[in-house]
Amino acid sequence: MRIRTGSCLCGAVAYRVEGEPLRTGLCHCADCRKSSGSAFTFVAVWPRQAFSHNGEIATFAGRSFCPACGGRLFCLRDDEAEVRLGSLDTPPTDFAPSYEVWIKRREPWLHRLPDAGQFISPIRNSVPVRRQR
Repeated sequence: MRIRTGSCLCGAVAYRVEGEPLRTGLCHCADCRKSSGSAFTFVAVWPRQAFSHNGEIATFAGRSFCPACGGRLFCLRDDEAEVRLGSLDTPPTDFAPSYEVWIKRREPWLHRLPDAGQFISPIRNSVPVRRQR
């Protein structure tokens, strides 16, 4: 089973995930934009039991980060762990997004990913947008 590790910028918080993610995607929501300082975030979701971490974390609006350096790391739910892929110790070159969420907020200069599901709102309660060719 593959094990991936990640950490915050200062190294005070570290985590590991086991196995392959359930899904990978891009989020264009306003919260992700503001918290990342970027136009979108690249995330992967693992079953909660495949995720573990050590070090003190702080959480705001469901998003966990290092209280020392402020590095955004993951969002934990009862059944899933959503990891910011930029916080992995090794670049996630073997992942490609399988979906995009909050596409109504996607920058017009960013093109839709042709093989990724397109969702107007969070994937947990959204219906995919019909593909446009």
